[in-house]
Amino acid sequence: MPHDLPKAYDPTVIEDHWAEYWVREKLFARPTPELGEQMGEPFTILLPPPNVTGRLHMGHMLNQTEMDILTRWHRMKGDPTLWLPGTDHAGIATQMMVERQLASEGTSRQALGRKAFECRVWQWRQLYGGAILDQMERLGASVDWGREYFTMDENLSVAVREAFVRLYEQGLIYRGAYVVNWCPSCQTAISDLEVVHEEVLGKLWEIRYPVVGEPGEFLTIATTRPETMLGDVAVAVHPEDERYKHLHGKKLLLPLMSREIPVVLDDWVSPDFGTGAVKVTPAHDPNDFAIGQRHHLPSINVMDDTAHINAEGGVYAGMDRYAARERIVDDLAALGLLGKIHDHKLSVGRCDRCKDVVEPRLSTQWFVKIEPLAKKAIDAVEEGHIRFTPEQYKKTYLNWMTNIHDWCISRQLWWGHRIPAWHCGACNRITVPKPGETANPVACAHCGSAEITQETDVLDTWFSSGLLPVSVFGWPFADGKPSVDFATFYPTSLLVTGFDILFFWVARMIMLGCWFAGDVPEADGTPRTLARSVPFKDVYIHALVRDANREKMSKTKGNVIDPIEIVKEYGTDAVRFTLASMASPGTDIAFNVERTQGYRSFANKIWNAARFAFMNVDRAAEVEIVVDPAVLGGMPTAGEDTPLEARWIVAEFHKTAAEVNQSLENYRYDDAANAIYQFFWGSFCDWYLEIVKLRLDFSAGESAGEQGNKLANAKLALTTLMQVFEAALRLLSPFMPFLTEELWHAVYDDAPPAKSIALTRYPIADEAQQNPQAIAAMGAMQSLIVEVRTLRKEIGVEEKAAVPIELKVDASLRSVIDKDRAFVERLAKVNEVRFVDQISAGLASHATPDFDVAVIYERTIDVAAERTRLGKEIAKLEKGLAAAERQLGNEGFLAKAPVDVVEGLRKQEAENRLLLVKATAALEALPSE
Repeated sequence: MPHDLPKAYDPTVIEDHWAEYWVREKLFARPTPELGEQMGEPFTILLPPPNVTGRLHMGHMLNQTEMDILTRWHRMKGDPTLWLPGTDHAGIATQMMVERQLASEGTSRQALGRKAFECRVWQWRQLYGGAILDQMERLGASVDWGREYFTMDENLSVAVREAFVRLYEQGLIYRGAYVVNWCPSCQTAISDLEVVHEEVLGKLWEIRYPVVGEPGEFLTIATTRPETMLGDVAVAVHPEDERYKHLHGKKLLLPLMSREIPVVLDDWVSPDFGTGAVKVTPAHDPNDFAIGQRHHLPSINVMDDTAHINAEGGVYAGMDRYAARERIVDDLAALGLLGKIHDHKLSVGRCDRCKDVVEPRLSTQWFVKIEPLAKKAIDAVEEGHIRFTPEQYKKTYLNWMTNIHDWCISRQLWWGHRIPAWHCGACNRITVPKPGETANPVACAHCGSAEITQETDVLDTWFSSGLLPVSVFGWPFADGKPSVDFATFYPTSLLVTGFDILFFWVARMIMLGCWFAGDVPEADGTPRTLARSVPFKDVYIHALVRDANREKMSKTKGNVIDPIEIVKEYGTDAVRFTLASMASPGTDIAFNVERTQGYRSFANKIWNAARFAFMNVDRAAEVEIVVDPAVLGGMPTAGEDTPLEARWIVAEFHKTAAEVNQSLENYRYDDAANAIYQFFWGSFCDWYLEIVKLRLDFSAGESAGEQGNKLANAKLALTTLMQVFEAALRLLSPFMPFLTEELWHAVYDDAPPAKSIALTRYPIADEAQQNPQAIAAMGAMQSLIVEVRTLRKEIGVEEKAAVPIELKVDASLRSVIDKDRAFVERLAKVNEVRFVDQISAGLASHATPDFDVAVIYERTIDVAAERTRLGKEIAKLEKGLAAAERQLGNEGFLAKAPVDVVEGLRKQEAENRLLLVKATAALEALPSE
């Protein structure tokens, strides 16, 4: 029968089964609501789309664990919940993967041609592109798989085209020449955000430029890139630099190229850097480009797409940039024009994908005039419509957005959304379709010529993914009215992501979402406010997952942890719980496999608790006692007439539920996970199950009345046990969905009231059940048991031997202990509790603020050892009291410290003073040696 759980917990047996079940049954689907359907406030979350080339890494697993916990929690709270999954076409990365595949076959994209190459990429995506989503499915992500998107899907492509043409018509997209980050390997422009900078030790070369008409006079410049001098068009100096005032208006002879170039005056030049004279190469440096614009200088591009010198480089044409550098330095030296060479630390930019050194290069690109979009996105955050957690990222975001540059959106690729612009061969002007037009133009909009060709560049991947919050809900809308999905689920509730894409993706979504959603009216036709235009209301930035030594994971270091391998060994639930238990806002996670092993043991502990509970359910059934399933599924309750352990465990459960819900509200996954862990392992398994064994007695009594009473008590205990256990499974479910699903179905003998525990109600605490008196009483009982256990060890009582104890305690606590002394007798191995007014001399004893206890055992006390122990205890208490007195006597501390801190300190000081009196008395009572 279902209650016969295997003795050993094996996650591999259950996880594949439930992962497949959840998908097959479409348990997490959120269909489009009916028009006018009444719903509560929805919880909507968008999966940061992983690259279609991707495989799950530990950062993904953290991100998805956090999203899944929140999604399952909201769903169980009864909120209409939608988690949208999808993948990004990842233009550069995907094209690179397919080009490598073609190279291994002895061909190339150029040999195939654009159309055939695009078909080949689609085939690759069909075969390999869903790997990361398959992994998500196996790990139990509770997404609506029926809404899965891909950024190149037809409906999303329509949105990308519409966004481009609208921005173009509004004058916010333009085409122009600018120095961009050019990756020679990927053969495309990349954004500043896609450049990884590393500090290296390089060289600073001084080069002497002859002054025209002044034989023997030179102007010395310093450069870290001698090869770019082939494209120099001027040398700039600061107008106030006294060293060069005599050169104002002069010309120089560019070494190696024999080209005359002017000396220009520019305030941007720093007299303190290098020689104070700067070579100006507008085509190969953004600052030089700006100087060139100010002084109307030409731009000479001396490199091709592969970073080889082109025909403009004279005799160096065809050489790789670094080979040309060596040759140029040697030639300058031979001409006597090479000055000093200094070691120099510099920041080298590398392409984030292929790691090749990026080349600043003048190129004609498409740009978004970003300022109007950025202003709305800044207002949305400053006005509080979007909240960042941790809050520090609000400042980071605003700083970046305030100083943002125009966005280069064109990429020189074949895979991606091709820019919807057509170049006219007759009049050289550009035709862009009007908003709402779906057909491609067949003639130039300016001269009517049919000699038009579409732009070869594609759009930056972040342009399409930045539109996802609006495009996944059907934008653009043909009639201007929002779709039901858009009206229901936009704006989304939350974005969970890493810091590394704060500007790549988060900022793009805020800008594009506010810009385009702002034009969409509400369902009732009223204008949409900025608060309702934002793509999401909250942004939670999670930390990095590092290795156990807090070092960043990298393949180079060999410290990368593969989550799939860890899952295979310990189970998904254990890995999820490890990540959740360490996920504190703003603090990186030092992932330690030993902790995962510990949480695997935690899962096993719960498994064994279930086996204990089910064993007693089956034992009860033999005497026709059945727990009514109708009493399960809600919040456990315990009246004042129920036993202490029932009132206590119910109170502990409600207290834990309150902590967990509050922690999840504040994105404190660590606090929530640790509260559940302490309840399940400590309160429930270590204490409650041991105590309740006393009540679960289904044996025959000596008389019918006695048996009836015994069985009634046993049924009550079993009912409380099952109520608390079932509710605790629901409390744990978002964190450990597989284990809880398996055990929850077993609770109901595979005839549960819902298809999944994920579709039941999450426990919400009832303050009336958070019984502080029961918690305090049980706390005293636990303290007594712990003290007796400690005393037994100290004096060497045999483990199985039961011993009497003497107990000095006040009347109120005596009645509690007297009523439930069976707890103490069972859990502390005590065969008699003797209440006394004073502990007998010569007994091994411990004192606490609530009671004094001694173990009666026929063994001579080592007086010297006891004297030493008490002496240490007295010294410790005296030190603690002195510290407390200093703090409590400090008026400044009392004025600033929270009230609860001060009260806690006063309580601790009073307890320590009482313990000091007791310890001193115990020391004085010891016989003299």
